[in-house]
Amino acid sequence: MKCCVLVFVALIAFSCFLPEGSCSLQRMNSFNEITKVLGFSWGNCKSGDAAYMKTLNASPDPIPIPGYLTADASGTTSVELASPLSVNVTLEREVAGVWVKIPCIDDLGSCHYPDICELLDQLIPPGQDCPEPLHTYGLPCHCPFKAGDYTLPSSQFYIPNVELPSWLTNGQYKVQGVLGSSDKELGCLKMSFSLHSNNLQRAIRIAVL
Repeated sequence: MKCCVLVFVALIAFSCFLPEGSCSLQRMNSFNEITKVLGFSWGNCKSGDAAYMKTLNASPDPIPIPGYLTADASGTTSVELASPLSVNVTLEREVAGVWVKIPCIDDLGSCHYPDICELLDQLIPPGQDCPEPLHTYGLPCHCPFKAGDYTLPSSQFYIPNVELPSWLTNGQYKVQGVLGSSDKELGCLKMSFSLHSNNLQRAIRIAVL
């Protein structure tokens, strides 16, 4: 989350595009092949949720991997987001004009994460400063997230090469993440994008906190 509440900001997929350290990306050696993420778009699933994204911008298009990404985001929550805070992710790929749901494989795909607060504590030990640029802008990286507005100004991030599973190949994808607590939906974010790489075995790894 891999930026937390705004978090939810990029809740999933895009969360991988945010600060190094807040996303479970695995560094790899440099490769000549470059993966491109094209046509990234997003939206709230519906209006009226307690937590929702107000803005989310990323450039360039296509986004090169490895390469640099410039992103900014803003979100708000009318309620405190505290543990246990679950995320349900649904990942689909277009196959011959039909959207096919990708099952949860090794914690990737259409997975349920019962408490992202615990995952954040594992990624960033309590007491340790939040990774940049969260630290600079005073953005939290641990639960609870107080009710209010959160803003990440335009910042640049380096996206390293990452190893991807064989089933994550060139194609069109869409992902939906539902944030919840005590069986109550607090927010929902949806995204779509396409992947293109000279090497079908290499692309961006969609990791949710």
